[in-house]
Amino acid sequence: MTTPVITPGRILVVDDQPANLRVVSALLARHGYEAIVASNGDEALAIASEHVPDLMLLDMMMPGMDGFALLGHIKQRLPLLRVPVVFLTAVQDRDLLLRAFDAGAVDYVTKPFMPEELLARVNAHVGLKLARDRLERVARERQELVNLVAHDLKNPLSSVLFASDMLLNEDVRRERIPRYLQMIQDSAKDALGYIRRYLEIQADGARRHVDGGNACVPLREVLAWLGGRYELQLEGRGMRLHVRVGEQDGLVAIDGLVLRQVAENLISNAMKYAPESEVELSIRSSSPGFWQLLVEDRGPGIPPNLQRELFKPFVRLSDGDPDGMSSGLGLSLARQIVANAGGHLWYEDRDGGGARFIVELPEARAGDNEIA
Repeated sequence: MTTPVITPGRILVVDDQPANLRVVSALLARHGYEAIVASNGDEALAIASEHVPDLMLLDMMMPGMDGFALLGHIKQRLPLLRVPVVFLTAVQDRDLLLRAFDAGAVDYVTKPFMPEELLARVNAHVGLKLARDRLERVARERQELVNLVAHDLKNPLSSVLFASDMLLNEDVRRERIPRYLQMIQDSAKDALGYIRRYLEIQADGARRHVDGGNACVPLREVLAWLGGRYELQLEGRGMRLHVRVGEQDGLVAIDGLVLRQVAENLISNAMKYAPESEVELSIRSSSPGFWQLLVEDRGPGIPPNLQRELFKPFVRLSDGDPDGMSSGLGLSLARQIVANAGGHLWYEDRDGGGARFIVELPEARAGDNEIA
């Protein structure tokens, strides 16, 4: 009785004998595996580099590039580094088998092999490989969630801290006290809203920052909200905020809360890296079916050497972080969010000096639900 396959996987079989390739690949295919074959080392490297397998069954003795040489090449390629390799060999030499383990093989099967033995070893190593991949994926997703929570809570909590500092100031202008109190309440609600969203997504097992289905929001409302939230904060840093809407009011296909998060990241960057400058928010129509939200400042701009790395994770705009809270994730996450909504985010040097970030989003379709 053959051992049942627990989990299907992709297996690359490498052997210079066509008969061996046929027998092994047919056996694997009958038991649910995707079997790919290669007759030499060069062919195996090309196939594995294009479609990384879950396991390699590798003939030890082949003309030209033998199994040891091929395994050496595999261990030098990062995408293939953790692919388990099982040697198929007619050799019973103990020293040679020890050399195989030293080279990185996880197991060996002697020829002629028993089908049950080969399948048992394949099942075990593929199962371990796929289980490890799942655990790594879960760990990676958990870490991404931690990064997202920490990053997205930073902006509302910074607003709470700013407003509370102003209220504690003996020179606070009394007519502004209600605005500071409202800022604290709204920011706290935003933070709770983010947490609620993360919990719902965890419960659903879905990915965060999608486009919200049929959600849409008027850009005019987003700019008005950003003006109310950041006008006093910019003023407190010696900066000015200009919101230029004009007669245009594009309706874009994205959740309003998500778009506000993107714009807040861009504004907070301007506050940190363009001090004593002015920040302008505006909207304009783009190519047919798209609208743009612009965040511009008159700071030093982004050096050319950083522009190439600007949207990569964990890249900071400068070596010195003014508030000590930057993770280098903001722009990377913002671009990912916009892309998930079918749009684009990019940077341009501004005429006359300064930085310009452009968020381009698709126009909402008729029947989409407006969510501010």
